[in-house]
Amino acid sequence: MRIGIWHQHGSWMDAFVRGSHTYLVPTNDARDQDGLGTGGRDWPNVVEVSPEAARDAEPDVIVVQREVELEVLVEKWFGLRPAIDVPVVVLEHNMPRGDIAEMRHWAADRTDLVVVHVTHNNRVLWDTGGARTVVVEHGIPDPGHRYTGEIARGAAVINEAARRWRLVGTDLLGGFTGIAPVDLFGMAGERAAELVPGLQAQGDLRHHELHAEVARRRCYLHLNRWTSLGLSLLESMVLGVPPIALAATEAPSTIPVDGGLVSNDLDALHARYRDYLADPEMAAEHGRRARRAACERHGLDRFLQHWDELLTEVIS
Repeated sequence: MRIGIWHQHGSWMDAFVRGSHTYLVPTNDARDQDGLGTGGRDWPNVVEVSPEAARDAEPDVIVVQREVELEVLVEKWFGLRPAIDVPVVVLEHNMPRGDIAEMRHWAADRTDLVVVHVTHNNRVLWDTGGARTVVVEHGIPDPGHRYTGEIARGAAVINEAARRWRLVGTDLLGGFTGIAPVDLFGMAGERAAELVPGLQAQGDLRHHELHAEVARRRCYLHLNRWTSLGLSLLESMVLGVPPIALAATEAPSTIPVDGGLVSNDLDALHARYRDYLADPEMAAEHGRRARRAACERHGLDRFLQHWDELLTEVIS
């Protein structure tokens, strides 16, 4: 099939476009949010379509991820009325923000389309009214078991860790850096490193470089309070890195009880950090169990099959 989709979340897209279809990705000269194209990634099944070419692209279905795509861009780019001239699927990556009683989704009550959530947690928190909802959990391309744990530090992957502070648990990192330094990967990490003693900003690395560096750290810290389940957590688990995580969002159902620690008891989380630093063999064994669980639940084949089934149904 021919699938129209804007490039919004690179790591998620990296899995989605590995199916056996043609992916039509809008591209403009500015390479901005409305026309990023591949963003320089090597995606062989992707066809970048300019505003002019999009009119003749003839998508079988369009996946939208923002309200502006549904309300404006589908018709502006492809010349098609969403859910009238072409089937549309709404993909929601994020957790809602604000008062729990007011978390109404922008596609709520749209009975002419399907809202897809990436976690069950997101699905129950968003109010989508009468719209049909489905969960298609993340899929992770398997880079192989690459864990060495040779560097006795924790790793965290957070973009804009200072600005997003409590949301992503940056404020909690100091409890771990007081035990041993933590290496922070991601955009604008330097500001957070200035605020948290012992936090070492390692920069915003390319995907393959990030995998290699995270796999060298003893464990992975996932302290997010209120975000969707981070792909970086799943990627670290697939690499074989044992996770230490807050019992929030979808983490409790993702991390196996014998393959890391999920808890809101900070003393217990700190103790596990000490254990992993002192016992590399324990860390490696827990990492192997975490990898096995992540591959079983978030394997690429399962992810692509689920999407194929859903899109085929929507088109038919």
